[in-house]
Amino acid sequence: MFRLIYKFLFEKAGWKITGRFPYEIQKYVMIVAPHTSNWDFLVGLAARSILKINTRYLGKKELFRFPFGIVFRYLGGYPVDRSRSANMVEEVAGIFNRYEEFSICIAPEGTRSKTNKLKTGFYHIATRLNIPILMVGFDYPSREVRIHEPFYPSGTLEADLPMILDFFRTIKGKYPEKGIT
Repeated sequence: MFRLIYKFLFEKAGWKITGRFPYEIQKYVMIVAPHTSNWDFLVGLAARSILKINTRYLGKKELFRFPFGIVFRYLGGYPVDRSRSANMVEEVAGIFNRYEEFSICIAPEGTRSKTNKLKTGFYHIATRLNIPILMVGFDYPSREVRIHEPFYPSGTLEADLPMILDFFRTIKGKYPEKGIT
């Protein structure tokens, strides 16, 4: 039911999904950028529903306070205490290890504000678990949700980060001035 509503609204607003979604992969870390607006969450929910995937997401713990926390958890959210990020990789790895199939979506900037670097927790989760990273961008000018082919990180962040940044630099968020540079 919700999928039909999301699909109708998504298409009515002129959005489309490009790229192939890798349904055959059972575990992955999805990173979505640029994260410049609260609208990104709604675009993501719609795309997730249309694609028929059960990807969960990480969000700042403040979003999960009563009463909205009930809704965010129902929608697949896991709260993150950004002041205690040291154990986040291990906590998320533990969640992955509980399931045969699992994926988590992370906004690698960690904020909707302008930032010049990505937080690298997603990378460390993927390397720790030996799972691929799936890059997805919400390009507002073309109204595209762009899916990049998944890749397995080499284990050397300095070698992989330029490729990640190259993909996201082609994507313009709702507020391009807040995007990754």
